[in-house]
Formats: sequence, structure tokens, C-alpha cells
Amino acid sequence: MTEPGPMDLVHLADPEGTRFVVRVVGRFQPGVLTGHDTLRVDVLASTSFVDARLDTFLSPRDLDSWERQLSRMGPGRTAGVDRDRGLSFGIRMHEDGCLSVQLTDPDRLTTLLGTEPQGDWIAEHRGRLEQVRAAWPREVVETAPGAYAWSPDRKR
Repeated sequence: MTEPGPMDLVHLADPEGTRFVVRVVGRFQPGVLTGHDTLRVDVLASTSFVDARLDTFLSPRDLDSWERQLSRMGPGRTAGVDRDRGLSFGIRMHEDGCLSVQLTDPDRLTTLLGTEPQGDWIAEHRGRLEQVRAAWPREVVETAPGAYAWSPDRKR
């Protein structure tokens, strides 16, 4: 089976040139139970003062958390991927509908971007999440703590 091409889980851009993208580029370790469902990701942040490309990984739990946070998103709330270690990002919606994106990689970069989203960005990003899950479905089940097996629904 052919690996899908890169796909944006998050894509925020405004006419002023501010851009924040979380792009899924593939599985971390295809065919290896412990890494098959982990996704390799490029995070791109671009403004007049920064142009960064950072790589990280997203787990199925990260995608589940992103889905929950998007469903509760509204003024004064934040959705993102927050970790104790490694790269994290948070998108905060303000009362006027503008967004603040905080991108933190403890070893390399911490920045705050402001953007004004176009259209219904929350619905658009729910659709993006569905597309990512369809392209890279969960195919591994945890049968016991630390024990993994292929899902009976796995497509080969």
C-alpha cells in the first residue's frame, strides 16, 4: 500500500503573511507495532520576524486531545498539543475572533504569533483531522499495558 502524501492537520494563514502549519508527513515506524500509529510531523511558523520548520511526532492520544479541544473551542479558550517535554503549541481564540498561536520547543524556539483566521476555521480543522485519520488510521491496539497487537481492522 502506498503511503499518503503530506497533509495539513492545522493550516492558519492571513493576508499579512503570518502562517502556522502542522503538516503530517507519514508514519514514524510503518510496520513496527510500537511506532506504527505515531505520525511524523513538520511544524511551520512564518511571520515577518520568524521562519521556522520544526519536526515532531503526534500520537493517537494527541489527535484525540486535539479533537476534544477543538470541540470546546471558543473565545478565551485554547486548543493545541501540550506536552511535558518536546514541542508543543496552543491556539488561543480571543473575544474578537483573532487567534494567538504559541509555539514552544524547549531546545530551539519559543514564539507567539497573531493571526486573523478566514472563514469557519474550527469546522475546517475538524475536517482536516478527519482527513488525517482516514489517511493514517489507527491500526495498533494496546492489549495490556505495554503490549501491542495489530488491529483486526488493519488494512495491508
